[in-house]
Amino acid sequence: MTTSVLSPENHLVETEIQPKIESMIADLVTSLPDAKQLTSEERRGMIARYSAVLEGNFIYWMTASYLAIQTEEAREEIIENLMEEVKESHPAMLRRFTLAAGAFPTEADAMIVNDDMNKVRLFLGRLSGVQSLATMALFEGFIQKFMPYLADLATAQGSKDMEYTDVHGVCDIAHTQGLFTALGTEVVINPLDPGADPLEGVHLLHNLIQTIVFNRSPMPHAQTAIAKMFVCLEKS
Repeated sequence: MTTSVLSPENHLVETEIQPKIESMIADLVTSLPDAKQLTSEERRGMIARYSAVLEGNFIYWMTASYLAIQTEEAREEIIENLMEEVKESHPAMLRRFTLAAGAFPTEADAMIVNDDMNKVRLFLGRLSGVQSLATMALFEGFIQKFMPYLADLATAQGSKDMEYTDVHGVCDIAHTQGLFTALGTEVVINPLDPGADPLEGVHLLHNLIQTIVFNRSPMPHAQTAIAKMFVCLEKS
């Protein structure tokens, strides 16, 4: 009988990094506003901001993570995820979902998420394997938990196209755990520099998710004014 011994780095993932990320996901889900109390425009806006971020970035960010990692186990996990995204055309699936809910992103919606979204883009461009995997683990984990809520928003908007939420409510469970497992391997072979925060990208993505959900931005008054301006222009 053999007993596996975790390295200090791997132990860090299992006892600190993964529990912290899972706690952040749980807090985000718990903080979601009551869908029944939202107005039609608030529901539309949340779906639109989600789509504005996910459709053009998820595959891009997963690819950046693939370029950053060094372990074969991590690469296999990312490739499996990317294969599903591309072969099943998940961006097209999301586009259909968004259109059916009458929530195609406006320029105002795109501007609301722009700053936080670009911070995540630039961060993942650093190509840090450990930090990228941790960031994408938060993303996958949140998306899976968010799917029933997103489906409720779309249903309330009159949509019957739930393929996107049905697929991601199931497949992302395995993907999230796979990313945590890959992270445990990557942190041993390709460790962070001393003093680097493994959750730096996680916090940036957390801020972006809050902006998607709550229409929150670093300059709320300015962004709200911009958003209202675009809405007025679209109605004129």
